[in-house]
Amino acid sequence: MFKIKPKISDVAKAAGVSPTTVSRVMNKRGYISEETRQKVYDAMKKLNYIPNDLARSLYNKRSNLIGLIVPTTANPFYGELTARIEHFCALAGLKVLLCNSLHNAEKEAHYWEMLRRNQVDGVIVCTYNRGLIDVSEQMPTVAFDHYLSSGIPVISSDNYAGGELAAATLIEAGCKNIVHINGPAELETPANLRRNGYEAVMQRYGLPAMTYEIRSVLSQAEAEAAICALFDQQPQMDGVFASDDSIALKVIQEVRRRNKRVPEDVKVIGYDGTEFVRQHVPELTTIKQPMITMAETAVQILIQQIEQPEKALEKEYVHSIELVRGNSV
Repeated sequence: MFKIKPKISDVAKAAGVSPTTVSRVMNKRGYISEETRQKVYDAMKKLNYIPNDLARSLYNKRSNLIGLIVPTTANPFYGELTARIEHFCALAGLKVLLCNSLHNAEKEAHYWEMLRRNQVDGVIVCTYNRGLIDVSEQMPTVAFDHYLSSGIPVISSDNYAGGELAAATLIEAGCKNIVHINGPAELETPANLRRNGYEAVMQRYGLPAMTYEIRSVLSQAEAEAAICALFDQQPQMDGVFASDDSIALKVIQEVRRRNKRVPEDVKVIGYDGTEFVRQHVPELTTIKQPMITMAETAVQILIQQIEQPEKALEKEYVHSIELVRGNSV
């Protein structure tokens, strides 16, 4: 036979307090003596009473749920970012609904509507599809390294400085024919500033700027084909600045496949510096984004929007980068 689930009134009776006091203890509202609080907790444990989060959310007008839309957690960058964001959400008492979109605009729109229906308190969006959000029904939202709409704050690294640092490092190492590999220029993302920083340094040194675009960095086959074509078209290339570490590693593979050496024949710098890459491929020189700080900022800004909607926010929160040296340069 099924047991009848205990109710708040049962807990109140067992603890010798009112149902209102039990509710205040569970929702951490108002002053409650430690003795009374402990009586309530003891009664809940004795009765095996499990609080109803849905009912509590209706009472508090907060779901304590956060939506997180990423392209794919299979990518080391987004996998680590997801873990960091979940960590800071947990510290704030928030749960995360994770959505892998694979850069599919229709899928992202579906996820956005699903998150709205589940009445999440806010959303952190890490995808490229501008126009995804209906600003007339906007909920607290933070964009990670992408521009979604003019009113949504963006968390990013100092992409321009990263592009400058990568190009300057390759030039100082003796490179004359440096290629930058990036995503499509039409994507509205701060990451495009890496290209601008690279091109500015190349111009400053009187060297030709050569940028190759990979239309879909999530497609392994497309990325590998583009890199192969790059080596065919630029046989004199002696340096590569890749817009992310996964692309940089594919470049190194192609260098070796052609019986060339890194860094003697081709020097390579990546961008991101995830913990996974630094642990498993420490030889890669890369521009490291401060992942932990950026994730913490994203969660803090989202909470600020939720709790202080009238408070003005910056349009963009830019974080400093650093060069992590391996032996690929």
